Amino acid sequence: MLILIFAVVIVAAGIVGFLVFNSLNSNNIDGVKKTDTTNPTATEQEDNYKYAKNPIDFKSLHKTNEEIFGWIKVPGTNVDHPLLQSQERDDFYLDKDINKNYSFAGSIYAEYCNDTDMIDRVTVLYGHNMAGGGMFSTLHRFEDKSFFDKHKYFYIYTEDRKLTYQIVSAYNYDDRHIMNSFNFAEDEVFEEYLDYIQNPRSIVKNVRKNLDHELNINDRIVTLSTCLNYGSGRYLVQGVLIKDELTQ
Repeated sequence: MLILIFAVVIVAAGIVGFLVFNSLNSNNIDGVKKTDTTNPTATEQEDNYKYAKNPIDFKSLHKTNEEIFGWIKVPGTNVDHPLLQSQERDDFYLDKDINKNYSFAGSIYAEYCNDTDMIDRVTVLYGHNMAGGGMFSTLHRFEDKSFFDKHKYFYIYTEDRKLTYQIVSAYNYDDRHIMNSFNFAEDEVFEEYLDYIQNPRSIVKNVRKNLDHELNINDRIVTLSTCLNYGSGRYLVQGVLIKDELTQ
């Protein structure tokens, strides 16, 4: 009886060994291992990713000034400028060009409180309201309702990303320093700010009624800030991030 059981075990082991060998051999023909195409690898997924085009040569820009962290384009306006942030002082580029030379027009810049990766709940970008149409002056075109309705988006490029913002509103505001006046780390404060930019208390304002999605505390807002054409205060164009794409 023991001999019979032993014989059965030997036969079973031989069958299992044959099946395992056959399976391995079917995946290794002529020394080439077959790959499972049903689950693409990370490399294959990366190869299939559709990168957005990046028209900005950041390598050349960084040779000029390493403090250039992005580029902004606002269709329908003259806003097509590099973005800078000084490591020396917040208002350095108020009167400096990208070569760090004196310029009355200055540059478009963010203060040090904002992350240049554009990950803050609110990022404020500053630019002069130049009489000749430079810097942020043509943002005032958004005062016209037909222009506002037609031009819905602006774009920010970084070294490896294309960020698309839908314009929520454009309006006259007071001269408060936004980043110093609100603690956006608090959800309630940020919610109130989101409510305000959708219903600003201003005579001069345009607000987009049909946004791509309802604003919430997970959103990222970019505030474009320039001087008014008259009097004290600021003219603000508010945009919400709706698309974040990798670029090559």
